[in-house]
Amino acid sequence: MVLVTVRDMRAAAQRMEPEMVRLLRGSSRIFLRSRAVLAALLLLIYWLVPLLAAQQARAEEKEGVLPESGIRYPGGFDPNTVGKLEGKVYGYFQPKRGPVRFQVASGRETYTVLVSPAWYWKDLGVKVSDGTQVRVQGSKSLGRDGKLYVIAQEIQILPSGQSLVFRSEDGFPLWKGSRRRTMGTHRGPSSSQRRMGTTRGGAGGMRRGRY
Repeated sequence: MVLVTVRDMRAAAQRMEPEMVRLLRGSSRIFLRSRAVLAALLLLIYWLVPLLAAQQARAEEKEGVLPESGIRYPGGFDPNTVGKLEGKVYGYFQPKRGPVRFQVASGRETYTVLVSPAWYWKDLGVKVSDGTQVRVQGSKSLGRDGKLYVIAQEIQILPSGQSLVFRSEDGFPLWKGSRRRTMGTHRGPSSSQRRMGTTRGGAGGMRRGRY
């Protein structure tokens, strides 16, 4: 029978101690590296998911015809029918697909304003509520449902003086990439704002929705 004394056990423990320390240090480094890699992956996912979602939303917006009005969107803007109107907002609606829209009561007429994709409207960070006074410039159309429509080029939020630009002068959608890259949202008068004036009901051509 082998007798193991306390002194022998202490000596064995002392011999094993350096090796245990090295193992623990190695495990700690591996653990820390794993945490760093995991944190980097989570950060990458955090940035990639919104980006991919935005790209998918952009890709889903294809040329089409709005079923209720027969108006082509987003390409139905006609520079020859650009007019302006001023009035109060009501009936804001954000569909799953197609443009954000709301009604504007302008004089004796009521127009449905077709704005932009929801993601672009959200990026501009502007909210309108019922009763907000706005001034709209855009391409006017008479839909096949007999209602008046405006494909918005620029919208001014009159209480705040903020101006939102959605299309270039020739009607190109800025959310597809601006040709001049100087538009978006700003305060104060813009070139199109100076052209718009303050006429209620507005002037400008009118066409029927293409369908």
